[in-house]
Amino acid sequence: MSAPVLSIIILAVMFLLATVLPLNMGALAFVGAFLLGSVVLGMSTNEILANFPGGLFLTIVGVTYLFAIAQNNGTIDLLVRGAVRLVGSKVALIPWVMFAITAVITAVGALSPAAVAIIAPIALSFAAKHKINPLMMGMMVIHGAQAGGFSPIAVYGVTVNSIIAKTELDANPMAIFLASFLFNLAIALVLFVVLGGGKLLSTPAGRLVEQAAEKRLSVSVGARAAGVTLQGSGSDISAAGVSAKGTSGSGTSSAAGPGAAGAPPASGARASIPQLITILGLIALAVISLGFKVDVGFVSITIAIVLALVSPAAQKGAVNKISWSTVLLICGMLTFVGVLEEAGTIAFVSGGVADLGMPLLAALLICYIGAIVSAFASSTAILAALIPLAVPFLATGEVGAVGVIAALAVASTIVDVSPFSTNGALVLANAPEDVDKDRFYKQILAYSGIVVAVGPAVAWLVMVVPGWM
Repeated sequence: MSAPVLSIIILAVMFLLATVLPLNMGALAFVGAFLLGSVVLGMSTNEILANFPGGLFLTIVGVTYLFAIAQNNGTIDLLVRGAVRLVGSKVALIPWVMFAITAVITAVGALSPAAVAIIAPIALSFAAKHKINPLMMGMMVIHGAQAGGFSPIAVYGVTVNSIIAKTELDANPMAIFLASFLFNLAIALVLFVVLGGGKLLSTPAGRLVEQAAEKRLSVSVGARAAGVTLQGSGSDISAAGVSAKGTSGSGTSSAAGPGAAGAPPASGARASIPQLITILGLIALAVISLGFKVDVGFVSITIAIVLALVSPAAQKGAVNKISWSTVLLICGMLTFVGVLEEAGTIAFVSGGVADLGMPLLAALLICYIGAIVSAFASSTAILAALIPLAVPFLATGEVGAVGVIAALAVASTIVDVSPFSTNGALVLANAPEDVDKDRFYKQILAYSGIVVAVGPAVAWLVMVVPGWM
């Protein structure tokens, strides 16, 4: 059996094991890289480890560490409360506030499941109080998280752009970010119209919205997202060390009460000095890393250390809140992909795709593979595996590389609405008490089926076929 064929079998077994068992696919990938590299290819340990993505490791650790401190000192709670106050008496704006704030949180570096874990309980609480369709509200939160997920300083965006940077393909981080943002925004608009958003336009909210937000936030949103178990639908989900979609969570539960160190201030309180500095730090991260092209990892960890010096109590436990399971997943997968390249697997698969003789059809096939696998497995893992496999095919120039990568990125992440994914499971777990859980599950399942069936084709039709990307 040839090395490329054997490596594909190993990859398939990895995905299968990570899907049916609570195993981190990154750990499996390191084992696969070692066995394939040393036993089959005769590579030395140093040669295998040369594929370890050190820069990406620093970036993920830096941005998630920074975000953990922002959660601990109440800055994220403050931003959510401020956004809710802007709603005033317009109930129809509540879903859009939740979409926007979740997008902002992921765009500045939070992991998508962590952002959903923060906002979903608040959003679904509002949905119950103001008779908003819970499916619409839950999906608005997830699509908001995905809308911001491919910003140049977000984990998804950094992962994809780091892979492309190692190739000869033209990189366009902003095009990929805007493609994901606009696509998810379009889905949100459709959801809003179809699921009763029009009826909300004449429904007042008044002070009830702000009171609901402050009551919900007083139990420390940051603690929930940092690893406190979320109850619902018969399953427990830890959101910081996410334990779903082929990853194994290791989040550490932290303090809960408003009086705990690093907890948000009492509702109605003004922003504290550490919170103002944190907001300035997040702005500085975007300006320095995007405007001056300075490495995101070094900038984010520098700002995090500054915040830790300003408020030592707020950084307590922040290192434990770094999503080590995601770090392991991404670094393991990319190390394995490097060994796949040495085995000739990437050239082998791309040659097979090119031999189809129909580049547009091949691009559509890649998008559907990403969507179907990602609905049950890790979106990050499938992106880390499929993009390198598609690079030689894209290098032929027969289809627009940026368009295909953008379509693949969208197709592989919009399916996170699936109840079998972390985000979908978090929404299901936080369903309002008066909602029939079985019916809600079936609604999410039906919606995710539509997204898997239609989403990749629409992304392909919009981003690949016209050839403008």
